[in-house]
Amino acid sequence: MAPERNENEGENADNGVLATTDGTETTGIGIVEGATAQVEVTLPTAFDEEDDFDDDVVRGEDVTLVQLEQPPAERDEVRGEAPATTAVPVASVSTASAEPAPKTAAATKASSSVASTSATAPAASDASRAELDHHERVRPRTSEITLQSRRLGDFEVDRESSDLLTADRLLDPAHVVRPEPEGAWRHLVYTLSGRRINLGDSKRARARKQLDDRITAPLSGGARFVPVLSRKGGVGKTTVTTLLGMALADAREDRIIAVDANPDRGTLAERVGRTSGKTVRDLVRARGDVHGFNDISQIVARDHTRLDVLASDADPHVSEAFSDADYRDVAEVAAHFYSVVLTDTGTGIVHSVMEATLEHADELVIVAGLSIDEARLASETLTWLESNGYAERVRSAVVVLNTSRPGAALVRADELDAHFRSRVRAVVRLPYDPHIASGSAISFRDLQPETRDAARELAAIVVEGLRASSVAA
Repeated sequence: MAPERNENEGENADNGVLATTDGTETTGIGIVEGATAQVEVTLPTAFDEEDDFDDDVVRGEDVTLVQLEQPPAERDEVRGEAPATTAVPVASVSTASAEPAPKTAAATKASSSVASTSATAPAASDASRAELDHHERVRPRTSEITLQSRRLGDFEVDRESSDLLTADRLLDPAHVVRPEPEGAWRHLVYTLSGRRINLGDSKRARARKQLDDRITAPLSGGARFVPVLSRKGGVGKTTVTTLLGMALADAREDRIIAVDANPDRGTLAERVGRTSGKTVRDLVRARGDVHGFNDISQIVARDHTRLDVLASDADPHVSEAFSDADYRDVAEVAAHFYSVVLTDTGTGIVHSVMEATLEHADELVIVAGLSIDEARLASETLTWLESNGYAERVRSAVVVLNTSRPGAALVRADELDAHFRSRVRAVVRLPYDPHIASGSAISFRDLQPETRDAARELAAIVVEGLRASSVAA
């Protein structure tokens, strides 16, 4: 149905003013050529001061603004740049739906008619211009700039970091100075050639350095306890403890301590040759006052290889022997300051300290002599340990065949070696050394090379066992 015209239709035919806009959806709007069509538009009132609109964000509502295209002259008039009359664009604010309503053909024509409104329309008020400026400010932005923090290397590809300055990259192999070779004639050639010919280390020097690497391998975790056991006295248990401790302390950078846990009277401190006058009993009494290494260093004795030794109680007036509770107290303190704790146990394996010693043990060292009865007692020691819940420790143990007498042994050492290798992880032979047989204090540097190498081999095997046990745990 065609829209209803104004009562003064005949008089204002040239103006083409519609009385109402309800029927603007029809397509039969007649517009006289050369005339202008006017549509009554109700602009929204000024926004309430409590509305949630701000200059950039409209909270909770969707705003749809429709700005009609205007000639440049008319846009200048809307902004107040010219006092002439202006046309009013249509703006619709929708809060009910985020999707804009579809435009009909009639609405499109009406928009075109409004865009061509005559300049004879009354001038917009100051309030209308303010509202139009506000609509332009809240117009949604077509693009936004995203700021990101980037690493320097993301946009500076050619810039290198300091970690790329490695020795392999910077040092010229032709000018790298190799260490002086070890070995008599190799060092002579190196010297006579003006340090230009370096044949490298001798075979013996390379073996020694490889042994050093095995001994100095890092140990992760807390302190490790290695007791040295024997069911028979006089087979060299204290000697083996001393040599093992010296070999470890001489090569490693961490702290090593040897504890004399003989419940009667041990001679470990005498084999070191340096005593502090304090014993394990003093450490038990002062354990509550030990707060740093300086406190414990006043109780232990230190060897020239940096081996610390905690002597046993040698006072004959003491009525109570060193017990398993005392050993646990000593072990608790030693574990705070040392990486490896060696324990020189007493004769036999059924005395009071042995239970606490085996509880802390990470690896066992069994000492056997080169005689029938000494070898048999060592084998029985392994059987007793297997029968009392330490079978796993036996399989990872080390047996030391100590030669305490000069000359050829009466038993065949190869047969003993084969027997113990069938039960434990490794067997080490310790040769006879007159420096040890004298019974005086042991100086590690004064030992025969064969004895020193055997002690170092024992230390390397013990470290490898400790590393293997930490991985398995």
